Parts: sequence; C-alpha cells; structure tokens
Amino acid sequence: MAEGVPIGRVDEPTVRRLWWAALETLQNHILAPMDFEKGVWLASPLPALYEPKLLNRLHGWVWAPEALESLQSPQIGLLPPSRVRSAMQEKHEVEAERYRRLPLQKEDGHDPLLIIITPVIQIALALHGDDGQRNLIVRSDRETLGDLLKMLDLRLKHEVPSQALELRKSLANLGQLHTKDGLEQLFWPLLAERLAGMAPSFTLQTLPEKSQPADQSTDPSGEITLLEALTHEIRTPLATIRTLIRSLLRRTDLADLVVNRLKEIDAECTEQIDRFGLIFNAAELQRNQSDESRLASTDLGRMLVMLEPGWSEQLERRGVTLNINIAPDLPHVLSDPQRLELMLGGLIDRNTRGIQPGGTLLMELRPAGHRLKLQILSKTPSSQEEGPSGIEPNADLGPVLSWNPSTGSMQLSQAATQKLLASLGGKVKRRRDSGLTIFFPISEYKTSDF
Repeated sequence: MAEGVPIGRVDEPTVRRLWWAALETLQNHILAPMDFEKGVWLASPLPALYEPKLLNRLHGWVWAPEALESLQSPQIGLLPPSRVRSAMQEKHEVEAERYRRLPLQKEDGHDPLLIIITPVIQIALALHGDDGQRNLIVRSDRETLGDLLKMLDLRLKHEVPSQALELRKSLANLGQLHTKDGLEQLFWPLLAERLAGMAPSFTLQTLPEKSQPADQSTDPSGEITLLEALTHEIRTPLATIRTLIRSLLRRTDLADLVVNRLKEIDAECTEQIDRFGLIFNAAELQRNQSDESRLASTDLGRMLVMLEPGWSEQLERRGVTLNINIAPDLPHVLSDPQRLELMLGGLIDRNTRGIQPGGTLLMELRPAGHRLKLQILSKTPSSQEEGPSGIEPNADLGPVLSWNPSTGSMQLSQAATQKLLASLGGKVKRRRDSGLTIFFPISEYKTSDF
C-alpha cells in the first residue's frame, strides 16, 4: 500500500487523530449514503467499523491480539469460546458469520489496517511509517486492492483454510464490482472538512512579538529527556486501554452500571492522556527553545464554545460548576489551535484542583485593546466570592513540574505554564483577587479573508 506514497511528516498522536477522523468520514459520509446490501471488510489489529448499519450488511474478518479474546464476545461478532453449551454455541456461530476473529502474530505489528469491498465501492486505509514520519494511506485502485486480497488469501490458506474458502465465496457473491471513479478525490476533501470541524480553522502567521529570552540550558542531568520518555510511556497504555473500552462500549448486552463505569474510565483516561500530553509539550519546549513562534489565526471564542460541554462534564465529576461568558463578535487571535486546546484543558484542571465540591469556575473572554483577555476566576462554595485561581504556593520539582501540597497533585510549574502560554501567544498576568488573566494578540487576518 505504501509503494509510491511520500514519507509522512507527523507524529503518532497526530496520525491517530487522522485515523479516527478517516474512519468517521468513510463510514458516515461515504458508505452510509450508498445503496448496497452486502460486502466484505478486513481489519487489524482492532475492529475498525463501529456503525451498526454497516456491520449488519458486511461480513468481516479481524486479525486481533490473543489478549482481546477474553474482552470480546460473539455478540459483537467474534468467534465463540471453545467451552460453551451447545445450545448457545449454535447461536454464537450464526452471529460470528459477520465478524470472524483471527490470530494476530507478533511480527505483524499493530499499525491499523481496514479494507472494504462492496459492489459499489472498494477502498483500503492504513497507517504507515516510522516515528515522526507517520502517514495515513488511502488506496482505491484495483491493482493495489487485488494484491492485498491475494496476500490475505495466501495467509488464510496457511493459517485457517476454511476461512480462506469462506472469504473467496463472500467475494464471489458480490458479483461484478463497479469502481467509483475519483473516490480518493472525494475522500480527502471530506476528511479535511471533518478535521476542520475538530478545531477552529487557521492560517499560518508569525507572532510579531518575541517571547522572553529562552533559557539555553542543555539538560545536563537528562531530566527533560526522562520526563519526555515517562509521559510517552504513560500515555501509550492509557490510549490502548481507552481503545479497548470504546470497543466494549459498542456491545449491546452490557448492564447500565457496567456501561456507566466504562464511560467513567474512558473519561479518566482521556483526562490523563491530555494532562500528560501537556507536560510533554512543556518538556519539549524546555528542550527546544526558539526565538519566535509560528502561530495561526484562531477563533478562541468558538474554541471555548466547542470545548465547554466536555469541560462541564469533567468538572461535574468533581462537583464543580463551569460558567463561560464570551463577548459577542470577537476577532480571531494568534495562537496554535491544537496546542492551545490542550493548554486550556490543563488550566481548567489546574485551577479546579483546589475548589471544593459546590464551587464554580468562571471563564470570561473580553476585548482588551489590541488583545483579547481570557480571565479565569473561582468561587468557593463557602463564600461564593470571586477569588484567585490556582495561585497557591507550590514546590518546584524542576523546570517543568511542581508539587501542590494542598491537593497532593503534580502539575506544571508556574514558570513552565507561563513559558508554554507565551509560545502560544499568551501573556499571563496574576493579580491579587483577580485570578488568572491571559492576554492573546489579535490576528491581523481571518480564515474567511482567503
């Protein structure tokens, strides 16, 4: 699939975001409107299809790690366990006809692959490339898809001959295939629209004002290197756990209590993934300091509106209410939308750690001359008076992290927070009894100007 495809330029988190956006685009915007009653899909290392209407129309084969067998059940299409009552086994085998589980070998790797063959559309998606050179590959040409199916057929003949025969029969039952002309040309614009909806649109500009002079320390003790490695090692298993949980949540036979617990675990995994992602960004900035930042025209007001539901749900678990007040018709600011989204989530987390249940966190976005002012204030449940947010003294653990003795939590140090915000175009002002205030420079352009 990767033959003739340029080397990728993105890291693992970015390419995974591309993958999930591609799956949603393919299922909801390309396959769902099409008129077909049958088809075949093959995936690895986890089930990639999740739309019930598609699963009911397609027969599938999934190469998955053995460890998943204890987590899945035939009711979502995996092969039945070897020890079940014969009366239940017959029912499971009927259900398993649409989704066969096959063993994934250690040498196969864990890069995701999805192939879909129907009478009206044929397409393959995969992730490929080394770290820092990752790429999303989409192929719909007859030659590539034919080669992929031949390779999988040979593997099935060697490992499970009966499944090789079943796959060939399923493909033969599709009849004559009609390749949709220009499928890739249709797919990429739709994917771009999906990605644009995940964060405000932006255009590249250079921040006109330089940040404070960078500390040119070279990390002689290896502290930053260790911190970067630790954050990566923590986020990776959390992302795997979250993927497995979301796979389980597609089942329809789970009790409400189990579903609610799984959703709580999913939310906690996401929160910690974002938290350690922010720490990683701060450590990376500490290592790779630069004199100027490449920022973009960002609709900060729209970003706050988009993120408010998730933040509110997060704070509700702590018994804290979120109140966001945004002035109308605000201009765009200069920032980095993706990193700013993570940074704002970190500020929400940081500034609510010390609020007791029943408290309120206020966020206000207002114009302030040639800047926009984002103010974060807290109201305690006892006095319900506005007060400073997150200015309690902490013990610094190094250039990036600090320890909050009142909450027992580890978080970004004040210096790292200010430096990271400066790299995003923000200037922090802390005043007694006024909480945390961040000023963002107004962008000269809007995306609509181009």
